[in-house]
Amino acid sequence: MLKIHSLDTFGTHDGPGIRLVIFTQGCQFRCVYCHNPDTQALETKEMKTIETKEIIELLEKERSYFGPCLFAEQKAAGTKDGLPNFGQTGGLTISGGEPTLQATALTELFKECKKYGFNTCLDTCGAIFDQDVKALYDVTDIVLLDVKHIDPTWHQKLTKASNENTLKNAAYREETGKEMWLRYVLVPGWTDQPEYLEAWAKYFAEYKTVKRVEIIPYHELGVFKYKALGRKYELANVKPPSKLEISKAEEIFKKYLGNKVVAV
Repeated sequence: MLKIHSLDTFGTHDGPGIRLVIFTQGCQFRCVYCHNPDTQALETKEMKTIETKEIIELLEKERSYFGPCLFAEQKAAGTKDGLPNFGQTGGLTISGGEPTLQATALTELFKECKKYGFNTCLDTCGAIFDQDVKALYDVTDIVLLDVKHIDPTWHQKLTKASNENTLKNAAYREETGKEMWLRYVLVPGWTDQPEYLEAWAKYFAEYKTVKRVEIIPYHELGVFKYKALGRKYELANVKPPSKLEISKAEEIFKKYLGNKVVAV
């Protein structure tokens, strides 16, 4: 049984193809730009629970949608030539909150998904690194790892936590040889420093398992939730990055990571 916040039956931004996306409850990080602050607490009155059987039933209902699917940039180009093939199979993505808080339950769920032939993705910030997480990774088709900042001091300011475990997660996934996507939220004044963008990209430049690198522009869509929760929003004066700012970050990343990089 999983503790969940919500689910999306037609997700298109959390892994390849069309996906059932389940957002789990609870997260150790306190990212200043978090757009789902209502998922941070380990338990809330609004929290729901869902059984593995129910999830498999939902996946079966959507199976016909989990076919070949080109990404938007491939469709726009009209061809796959010159663009990386990121995979074309939909399936299940577990996001958060932070899913690895429920690693044991997710391992059993993903094993069941494999029996039925469903692709599995895990969207994680890498806050936890232990044997339970390793076991979960072993049955995960694609790990979507959010590396918030490469500099330890800035990561602490940004998330109120260390990036040590996140980097350990990345290294372990690389050791296994199994597919990983990296994600980076671009926040003006917080994560757009050129020297740290360079350092971030250099750090992962030699990783063989990284098949896609997503630059996710900061947005203000979750600001209203802070007011509802009676919490101060720390980035009240920060605006989303401009097209030029996004382009500059993309250029730096592509210098080291090539055409795996895409701004989403």
